[in-house]
Amino acid sequence: MSDLYTEVMVEKKFTGKEMAIKVSLIFLTVLAAVAGLTIFPPILIAALVLGVLDYFIIPKLNVEYEYLYVNGELDIDKIYSRSKRKKGSSFNLSKMEIMAPVNSHQLDSYRNNPNIKTVDYSSRMPDAKVYAVIIPSEKEMLKVLFEPNDIMIKDIRSKMPRKVFTD
Repeated sequence: MSDLYTEVMVEKKFTGKEMAIKVSLIFLTVLAAVAGLTIFPPILIAALVLGVLDYFIIPKLNVEYEYLYVNGELDIDKIYSRSKRKKGSSFNLSKMEIMAPVNSHQLDSYRNNPNIKTVDYSSRMPDAKVYAVIIPSEKEMLKVLFEPNDIMIKDIRSKMPRKVFTD
């Protein structure tokens, strides 16, 4: 029997808040550098510190998610600026309670539950087909939001047909 393997890449939408952070950091760095060179030289230390912050923070604002489904395991990794990969989460989908589109009536009993923590791995695009997986973790119940393609949905459904809904 062959392995079920599906991989999907989704780029997260660049929000206004993230753009404001990026512009603010760059503006403050340039301002501190110019002030240090022209007015008060010790301000160059602040420019150097801001430059280091820019180096570490700005790449983390450009995020892609990679969903990897292999035989009942869903791994979600974060890729920053198309160069740095960070392990996100791993879920054994055989333990999930339900998987359905976010606005599906199948999720009604989970909607207003304060004990469910939401983890968002979606692109946050308004026209995206976002699915929710309700799954227990070590500490609490999780509602994992992600955007599988049709092949991944079909593969997950072939393993757990009574837990996956597409309506």
